[in-house]
Amino acid sequence: MKPVPQATSLRKAPVQRRSAERLTRILDACADLLDEVGYDELSTRAVAARAGVPIGSVYRFFGNKRQMADALAQRNLERYTERVTERLKDAPKGDWRAAMDAVLDEYLAMKRTAPGFSLVDFGNQIPVGARSEPNRRVADRLTDLLSGYIGRTPDEDLRRTFLVAVETADTLVHLSFRMDPEGDETIVAETRKLLQAYLARVLD
Repeated sequence: MKPVPQATSLRKAPVQRRSAERLTRILDACADLLDEVGYDELSTRAVAARAGVPIGSVYRFFGNKRQMADALAQRNLERYTERVTERLKDAPKGDWRAAMDAVLDEYLAMKRTAPGFSLVDFGNQIPVGARSEPNRRVADRLTDLLSGYIGRTPDEDLRRTFLVAVETADTLVHLSFRMDPEGDETIVAETRKLLQAYLARVLD
């Protein structure tokens, strides 16, 4: 099982600081507008207006709104990885249960607070690329991030284990948010138990 490559939706990567800041404003505007109008009504022109940049600046980076949403999804994954990494600094080394709590808790936190995340998350909520690819990308990122922490080799078996865990958690977390806008806590608790039971047979 080979790792899924990262999304590369940018037409041109920013080089100068000013250009990087402009890209940040564009993606921030995209995220805000996704919450306000949804993906179908999202337009590159509206994003440019919200970001306070010429429409040509948007097209410098993205050919269409689909590429823009994919870049937002990739940024979400980067920020999610940073949040999990920060949480693990205070967790006992080798404690995979604490690691899984960090993985689930930070995902829930972003679902509740990150602009645009409820529609895009890591790319599987709107038609951006293959539907299976975002969860593969997340599972591979978590395998690489956590393998050293839990003292396991990031081999094919571990990647498959984390993929099953990510697919399962993704389905159940989305169910919890369909039941309650803030995430049904009873379903979240069941998700946590299910993940721990599944992972215990591999990681204990």
